[in-house]
Amino acid sequence: MSSQNLAQPSAAERINALMEIHPKGFDLSLERITALLAKLGNPQDNLPPVIHVAGTNGKGSTIAFLRSILEAAGLSVHVHTSPHLVNWHERYRLGRPGGSGQLVDDAVLSDAIARFAKANDGNAITVFEVLTAVTFLLFSEHPADVCLIEVGLGGRFDATNVMQDTDLSVITPVSIDHEAYLGDTLAKIAFEKAGIIKPGTPVVVGQQHADALSVIEKQARRNRSSVHIANEDFSAIRENGRLVFQNETALLDLALPRLSGEHQIANAALAIETTRIFCAKHGIALRNSTIDQGIQTADWPGRLQHLTHGDLIDAIPETCDVWLDGGHNPDAGSVIAQFLSDLEDRDPRPLTLVCGMLDTKDCKAYFLQFETLAERVITVPILSSDAGVDVETLADYAESAGLPAISAPSLKRALQMIDGSQPNRVLICGSLYLAGDTLAQNGTPPV
Repeated sequence: MSSQNLAQPSAAERINALMEIHPKGFDLSLERITALLAKLGNPQDNLPPVIHVAGTNGKGSTIAFLRSILEAAGLSVHVHTSPHLVNWHERYRLGRPGGSGQLVDDAVLSDAIARFAKANDGNAITVFEVLTAVTFLLFSEHPADVCLIEVGLGGRFDATNVMQDTDLSVITPVSIDHEAYLGDTLAKIAFEKAGIIKPGTPVVVGQQHADALSVIEKQARRNRSSVHIANEDFSAIRENGRLVFQNETALLDLALPRLSGEHQIANAALAIETTRIFCAKHGIALRNSTIDQGIQTADWPGRLQHLTHGDLIDAIPETCDVWLDGGHNPDAGSVIAQFLSDLEDRDPRPLTLVCGMLDTKDCKAYFLQFETLAERVITVPILSSDAGVDVETLADYAESAGLPAISAPSLKRALQMIDGSQPNRVLICGSLYLAGDTLAQNGTPPV
């Protein structure tokens, strides 16, 4: 490697420099990124076939299942997800022929960011628009069979929605979140999510409240897009320790998903239906054994992740059963609580929540999901965001939801406060930022 290459800034250094001169927050518009991409040769129009995924909860898990099944079928798969947990590179997974994709190399990412910065020439643009433009650069310049692209916020005006053509649209369950940007009703939020639907492009829809589903179906009709709806056109249930998937043409008996939680059966079903449609469209043979392999090998860090080793975990008593989840809205809290309740039935232990949350979230409603389950809450600061709720204020939210709460100055100190004299259970929760802080301090970042 030449000394010139050694002197190149890292991807993180380039991104941090851009963050100093560009807005950090959300500013939903397609004008800035459209103009920038035109300077870069419109790479968004030169991508492998795209599966575009929007929704409130379950986007990442559904994409994890999609990637795993498609790779098991021998396809090379590019993946864009957000946010990252520890390193920027997690947002960009580049597919490889006949094998699992890999997170983008730092030199490749740094070069793409540098070319973006040169084309942008110091103009105002949000950080997410920066990172989305980089997605299109990377995915257009590296061959693959398919791209999985996750929406950042909403859909209609999300930076990823500059793509004119996509192969499929996927909309995971819609719930109340980001009200300041997307609206304060399910119908309004669903309208924003349904903005990714392209004319004549099939839409696969996860489990929805009636108000959300009505809006999504209406948008699909406007675009003359076929709609495949969970629990109407396809479904999956747990039966005798197996996952049974059914649609109009198939009945599959599969192993249960590797990912923890009953909700992952619905996410797996959404991914299976999407994959079957994609493969049929492209004449790709998809064996049942391939689907089985895919749902058993899917991995998605920070979502009901069982932490069994690492710098933090190795320093606390072995009697502590530690779980990590970045879900941050009431619906996510309900899913997590159901998993922990089922786990409690099999292995009873006192539950402590170690929690940090952002000030944009409905903290009390989140805590209410654990009202009859958790014995106490320890609130902690979030290091990787300046929007974290003060630990004392967050403890007050927990108390108002009926949960005894205390605060700790750090995550490490909170874990040290857990009683190790008896078996117990700990859930580190409340924010993807806290999930990232946890994995970083534990020395177990996503790979």
